[in-house]
Amino acid sequence: METLIEPMLAKLTDAIPLPDRVEGGLSYEPKWDGFRGIVYFDGTDVEIGSRGSKLLTRYFPELVEIFKEQLTSPCILDGEIVVRSGNPGAERLDWELLSQRIHPAESRVTKLAVETPASFVAFDLLSLDGGSLLDTPFGERRAALERLLAKAKSPLHLTQTSVDPAVANGWLNEFEGAGLDGVVAKPLAAPYGPGKRTMFKTKHDRTADVVLLGYRIHKSGSGVGSLLLGLYDAEGNLRNVGGASAFSDKRRLELVDELAPLVRHDAAGEVVKGATDRSRFSGSKDVSFVALEPTRVIEVKYDQMEGARFRHTVQFYRWRDDRDARSCTFEQLERPVAYDLADIFA
Repeated sequence: METLIEPMLAKLTDAIPLPDRVEGGLSYEPKWDGFRGIVYFDGTDVEIGSRGSKLLTRYFPELVEIFKEQLTSPCILDGEIVVRSGNPGAERLDWELLSQRIHPAESRVTKLAVETPASFVAFDLLSLDGGSLLDTPFGERRAALERLLAKAKSPLHLTQTSVDPAVANGWLNEFEGAGLDGVVAKPLAAPYGPGKRTMFKTKHDRTADVVLLGYRIHKSGSGVGSLLLGLYDAEGNLRNVGGASAFSDKRRLELVDELAPLVRHDAAGEVVKGATDRSRFSGSKDVSFVALEPTRVIEVKYDQMEGARFRHTVQFYRWRDDRDARSCTFEQLERPVAYDLADIFA
C-alpha cells in the first residue's frame, strides 16, 4: 500500500465565485454530503482512505467489489461515499444511515452492506496506470476521469460539472432538497494540492432563533466550550437540536460569568448536569453539560438540517433578549423543496 494522499480541501465563500476570479476559469460541481474517500486500485486490490488518512476499506466491502469490477486500469480516485434512502421518485442522501456504517463488528458491517449499500461519487483522478496526475491541471484530470468512467454504472457515479455559474446557482437552490449541501468550484488550471484549500465551496447561510439549554466546559477545563441549543416541537416539547462553538479564549471565560444566573440547581443546591447521547464518533469524549434554565434565546447561523437537528455545528450570531423562548419552534426553519436524488445521479 502506497502512502495515503491527503485530500485537497476548499475554502468557504459567501457566494458562488465567478469564472474570472481565477486564471483559467472555474469548473463547478455539486457538493456531496458524505464521507470523503480516496480510492487506491492497483489493478487487483482496493483500499479506501478517509479525509483523516485512515482506512475505510473494511466498512464498505460492497464498494470494494464494485471498484474491482468496474475500474479498468490502476488508478487513484477522489470522491465521496454516500448512502441513499427514500422511495423511488423521492430519494435523498442519508447521513444517519451512512454514519451507522462505521461499526467495529464485522457481522454488523456485512449486514449493513446489504441493507444500506453505499454509492461512490467520483470527482477527481489523482493517478492513472501508475502515473501521478497531482501536477496535472484539473481540466485535464477531469477529462481523463470521464474517459476512465465512461461505462461506469450505479453505484459508481461521475459527478456533474459545469463552467456556467448560472447552472451552479441552480444546483445550490435545488439539490439541497436531495440532501446535498452546496456547490464546489475548482480552478481548471490548478494542480491537485493535498491538504491545501485550493477549491471554493458555497453553502446556504441561514439564521434561526434557538433556546439555550446548557453548556459544555471547554476541553482545556476552563471556560465554555460549546452551547447546547433547543427548539420546541409541535407538541410543546423542547428538543436538543445541536450546538454552537468556536469561541475565543477570552469569550469562553466571559460566558461562564454571563450564564451563571441561568445555571440550574437541585434541591440540595448542587449544579444540575446532563449528558447528550453518545455516538460512535464521540469515543471517550465528555458528553456531559451544565444545565441552564431554558429562558434565554440566541440567534445562530446554520446551513442545513438533518432530520430534527442542525447538520453541522452552528455559529453564534447574537443574543435575542427580545424573544420569548417558547416562541422558538421548528416552524421558523426553512425547509428545502424535495428533489429526487436519482435525477442528480442520472
